[in-house]
Formats: sequence, structure tokens, C-alpha cells
Amino acid sequence: MDETQTLKDLLEIMHEHDLDALKVKVGDKVFELVRREAGITVLPAGGGVAAAPAAPDAPAAPAPGAAAPAASANVKKVTAPLVGVFYRSPSPDAEPYAKVGDRVEPGQVLCVLEAMKLFNEITSDHAGVVTRIIPENGELVSLGQELFWIEP
Repeated sequence: MDETQTLKDLLEIMHEHDLDALKVKVGDKVFELVRREAGITVLPAGGGVAAAPAAPDAPAAPAPGAAAPAASANVKKVTAPLVGVFYRSPSPDAEPYAKVGDRVEPGQVLCVLEAMKLFNEITSDHAGVVTRIIPENGELVSLGQELFWIEP
């Protein structure tokens, strides 16, 4: 079965059972589909390959050859404690909790992760300056994925 037909079948299952998310391993590929307000987005997971994004306004993924900036030795990394959708602010029209260049203190809210219709505030364990925000607003993040870099 080709990848396109697999995706169509998985989308049909999601619609038939009114699912918000579905993660399936087919052979050596993992497909993770998540329903968003604008429709359904297909995300790569594990060794899987994503098909065309469902939302035309979705940000393009960086080129495979593009190197990510390296963290300096003193960078403290804030990682996702759960799988969820990353939001920089409490609502679409509100200011972000933290921006690159902002000074943050331990316990300060940096973002929220939406999981199963619950919004979980993610706080800083470190004092310092936010030097990098990795995920895009509205992006699905995995458990342990880096969210913020903070330098003392």
C-alpha cells in the first residue's frame, strides 16, 4: 500500500471515529495525525515521512542540510514535560509569555502546552535570558523536545 493511500485510510478512520489525534506505525514508518481548528495536519514522527501538509499556511520545515545553531556550554534547556501543542501566549491576541531577549526567573511561565484540551503552563527552572525559542507557535511538540534556551 502506498503512503498516500495509507494517509487517506487513516484520515477516514479519524473522521469516522471523531478522533482528535491518531498515531500509527505501518511497517517502518510512523504516522501521527492531529486535528487542528483549520483541519488535519500530518506530522512526521519517528522514522516516518510526512506527506504534504494539510494546512496551506503551515510553516515550511527547514532543509535537511540546514544546521541548527549549537548551544553554548552554559545554556540551560527547557524541555517539554508532555506531548502537546506549543503556544507562546495564553490566547491568539495576547502578548507572548516570553520572547527572545527577555529575562526570566524560576517559576515564570514561558509557554503553554495544550494536551487533551487542557492547557498546561510550562515554567522556567532557571534564571537568565531567553536566547532561543525552538518550536513555532501552534506546533506539536514531543515529550523531551527542547522548547527554550536560557543563558544565565
